[in-house]
Amino acid sequence: TFIFEAILELFQNSEPIDILTLKNALQKAGKLDLVGGPLYLTQLTSRVASAANIEYHARVIAEKFILRQLISISDGVIKEAYDETTDVFDLLDRTEQSLFEVSETNLRRNYMGMAELMVKTLERLEEMRGKDGSVVGIPSGIADLDKMTAGWQKSDLVIIAARPAMGKTAWALTLARNASLRFGEGVAIFSLEMAAVQLVQRLITAEAELDAQKVRTGQLEEYEWKQLITRVGSLNKANIFIDDTPALSIWDLRAKCRRLKAEKNISIVVVDYLQLMSGNPTKNGNREQEIAGISRALKEIAKELDVVMIALSQLSRAVESRGGDKRPVLSDLRESGSIEQDADMVMFLYRPEYYGFETDDEGNSTVGQAELIIAKQRNGPTGTVKMQFIGKYGKFTDWHVGGLPEMGTIDPSLGGNTITLPSRMNQDDGGDNQVPF
Repeated sequence: TFIFEAILELFQNSEPIDILTLKNALQKAGKLDLVGGPLYLTQLTSRVASAANIEYHARVIAEKFILRQLISISDGVIKEAYDETTDVFDLLDRTEQSLFEVSETNLRRNYMGMAELMVKTLERLEEMRGKDGSVVGIPSGIADLDKMTAGWQKSDLVIIAARPAMGKTAWALTLARNASLRFGEGVAIFSLEMAAVQLVQRLITAEAELDAQKVRTGQLEEYEWKQLITRVGSLNKANIFIDDTPALSIWDLRAKCRRLKAEKNISIVVVDYLQLMSGNPTKNGNREQEIAGISRALKEIAKELDVVMIALSQLSRAVESRGGDKRPVLSDLRESGSIEQDADMVMFLYRPEYYGFETDDEGNSTVGQAELIIAKQRNGPTGTVKMQFIGKYGKFTDWHVGGLPEMGTIDPSLGGNTITLPSRMNQDDGGDNQVPF
């Protein structure tokens, strides 16, 4: 008890908890010798299970506590039931009350009455009233997409699926960069495939509008270094948090999201990508059931923390073997049909150029052309949004008929202080709704 109380006090004071801080706390309280001294504390550390599944362990402890309470109540009921002087209806009433108290103490209330719901709904409507009528959520930064979705909605699970090398990570980073730099939102990125440094390099490439290969190899001209330094200063202040833990479990993800929500107030979580996560496989289960459990858990996290959960996903090879334009459909979602069921929105990233198509149905060149196919939207329409993919910068922008002009660089003859006209298009226009050229 003394050890637990000391740990609890350290936690409440936001102090680190380890063998040294615990020893000092017990020593100050004059209870170190009572608990067995430093030797006993050292022995305890060797008996501690891994913290990797701490959430699961905590749930087991909570369940055992409830069972102890039920056993205690049951023992009392059995003793009184054998007593012939006991009033059976009084015993039944007290037993019911005791069980109800256990339930009230340990189970969260999930229902709300109409009065409470009406207040929340009216507050939400009042909040939306003061916004641009077309966007009531978090803007994506892509105008045509926001018109169809009204922005990213908190508590939604959004699945973005595509074949490998289609640009899923570049699209996710575009969304993260727009949300943080342009709209001030906190974004957490869990990258199970790429290292955090690689993601930051991509963010720098997109923000500075420099050739990705040059940034990756460090082969930049002097004026390009100036361009990089001039434009990426804003990334230092971006509320973007990257975790590149490989084979992340759903339990670890939930715990990390809770901490980031509490400490950094994140509003968007990006998982890259879903199939690389590890779940909780059942005894006789398979990978499909495991993925189903992961997708359900992602939706639960989104609702619990009131965040937008964006999960990238692979598509099956069936897309490649299909004839025609090879545009994906919902049945192409890899490993689990439950992904479609759990998601509030399913989007497919598609680039005709990827499959060698030189022109689209309207005869336009497909170079740099990208489509975001909204195959499912629980609270809105489905359809297709055209975007521009600038491959060498690894970024997506609004679609312009005929494509965007070549993105500008800082003119080396001007000392690196002049931003050319095209690059200005990707900066915030200050909110005056004027086209920045």
